[in-house]
Amino acid sequence: MKHQPSHATPIVLTIAGSDSGGGAGIQADIKAISATGGYACTAITAITAQNTQGVSAIFPIPIEYIAKQLDAVFSDLNVVAVKVGMLADSDIINIVADKLQQYRPQFVVVDPVMIATSGDALLKSEAILTMKERLLPLADLITPNLPEGAALTECNVPTIEAQMGFMITDLRALGAKAVLLKGGHLEGNQHSNDLLIEANSVSVIRAKRWETKNTHGTGCTLSAAIASYLAQGESLLIAVEKAKAYISAAIEHADELNIGSGHGPVHHFYALTQ
Repeated sequence: MKHQPSHATPIVLTIAGSDSGGGAGIQADIKAISATGGYACTAITAITAQNTQGVSAIFPIPIEYIAKQLDAVFSDLNVVAVKVGMLADSDIINIVADKLQQYRPQFVVVDPVMIATSGDALLKSEAILTMKERLLPLADLITPNLPEGAALTECNVPTIEAQMGFMITDLRALGAKAVLLKGGHLEGNQHSNDLLIEANSVSVIRAKRWETKNTHGTGCTLSAAIASYLAQGESLLIAVEKAKAYISAAIEHADELNIGSGHGPVHHFYALTQ
């Protein structure tokens, strides 16, 4: 007789690119979802040749195989939350949007990946419009950093924390239910504060800034952790606060790892070594 679990397993699907160096993308998402109590499944949108020093090649997966991955997962697994990361071009964005509309998971978190930690461009410029038209309106939460938020709203990148507030109206107009504008690029600050922008409120999510060059995959990790906590039944605010605490600790412990010679990864499983 098949054993029936006493509670539903919180299944999280990550739709993103593969990072051969293991620090970002699908690999970071699987680690973050697992470390925060979810079960990770995947649909790979692109293969990158990548390490801690940068991205040297991107190979988008053919559209039909992205669609087959999504159909395989959604037709069998009870996916509660979806995290969407790197989508290399308009065709991939369109097929992902089509499948999200077809299967309608309870939560969709979109990390609008455009620029890697190393500075490499990961999203073709013509695809940004497709993302704004097709994907962002399907999202319960989008998690742009400051350069990504500026690109999406066609404004200047904030240089001080107060300027983040100037983006609120334009970010709400993108159509997502909520926006987490990440302030990590304001390197002069002692804190790395984010704005959680909902329809009728703005919350400041605060964390201490840790000085380390090992920040590869921070955006992937944060958005995946938020999706994981949403799948476990947390409210949006609590999910964001828990995920922020998790990524902050993973950054704090990043220097305990010695991976590569460039921007190393955060320590996803720091709690196992304490």
